[in-house]
Amino acid sequence: MLGIELATAAFLPAALVAMLAGVLSFLSPCVLPIVPPYLAYMTGVGVNGLKSGERSAILPAIFFVLGLSTVFLLMGLAASAFGRAFLQYQDALSKLAGVMVIVMGLHFLHVIRIPFLDQEARIEAGHEGGGAFGAYVLGLAFAFGWTPCIGPQLGMILSLAATGGEISRGTALLAVYALGLGIPFLLAAVFINRAIGLMNRIKPYLGTIERVMGLLLVVVGVMLLTGAFSAFAYWLLETFPGLALLG
Repeated sequence: MLGIELATAAFLPAALVAMLAGVLSFLSPCVLPIVPPYLAYMTGVGVNGLKSGERSAILPAIFFVLGLSTVFLLMGLAASAFGRAFLQYQDALSKLAGVMVIVMGLHFLHVIRIPFLDQEARIEAGHEGGGAFGAYVLGLAFAFGWTPCIGPQLGMILSLAATGGEISRGTALLAVYALGLGIPFLLAAVFINRAIGLMNRIKPYLGTIERVMGLLLVVVGVMLLTGAFSAFAYWLLETFPGLALLG
């Protein structure tokens, strides 16, 4: 019973990290600038046509988010299954994951540079939108093709999923990450004119956003390395006993 309660308490901070990582992934320098062109492509009009309301981008955006969510959920399922299969090595896996996440965080902080993470595997979309199904396929391609760009954030959440020991909670973490990345994309489609203006104002701060992401990675990596997530889960249960009812 205590194990279930502890796992529930540990999931809450991990889910918060996953949501924040998803939002920061959307705001990253290699995702944010391509949002308007992607929306324009999926609707089959130019960016100006999108801004003038020539065609709505909402339905294609929904299918795009469903596509990338499909891949993330499968990744979460695979990572959780891997962690469960090697449950007896959870401590070692957690420490290894912590080291890897810290290294990726240091890359974002420009302390070290990892050439692979500077690559952008963009998918050439062509000139005509492919409708709802095409948007779904593009979402699948985005989840795979942008791995060098969002890989550190995604790797951090996959590490949390693999070290959690529960397939359902690990998959849920990736679902939360997909929401963090997908909801801003949907909001951009709904409020396209305001979104484009906001994106233009955010662009000068993309470097700062990248460093915030790096700091988050380092903090999470240290927590994985030191077992602080478990200690924090114990503290949550002692401070908020009602959390046990969520299990």
